[in-house]
Amino acid sequence: MQLIRNGKFVADDFATVGDEDALPDGAVIVSLERWQKERDALTARNTPLGVRLKSGQEPSAIADDLDKLKVVALEFPVYRNGRAYSYARLLRERHGYTGEVRAVGNVLRDQFHFMVRCGFDALEVADNITPEIWAESVGAFSLSYQPATDGREPVLSLRQRLAARASAREAV
Repeated sequence: MQLIRNGKFVADDFATVGDEDALPDGAVIVSLERWQKERDALTARNTPLGVRLKSGQEPSAIADDLDKLKVVALEFPVYRNGRAYSYARLLRERHGYTGEVRAVGNVLRDQFHFMVRCGFDALEVADNITPEIWAESVGAFSLSYQPATDGREPVLSLRQRLAARASAREAV
């Protein structure tokens, strides 16, 4: 797997560890269950931490600890399960999380654009994804119908603004 962070292919400086695995030195991403069991020991390590949430594990489970986490990894188990989109928006908009929101699991190129709009700033992608494929996928749409965390003006709002501008010109 490759990691794309803020639109650039980068080395992953976090190790994702299983619940029974020994913790390596350095930055780690652990499951919610491990975080809940070993929270104090994990924070005492004084290394960057991340928590991986499975589909169905809502961000509210870690809301009080977000200031301790550098990464929240949200899992896409299958193509048709999009709960992680909502969770990314909740992290950004409701909880004000400014750390890395990472898409993991079944992350497909057709979803890149929408993931970025919902607040993901890092995506674990298949090894066959190239920078050209990334750029094409993220730039596939120039306009959007719904508001999102990226601050882009939705089409309806754009239409209303342009109509108001045209009316103002006609009135002059």
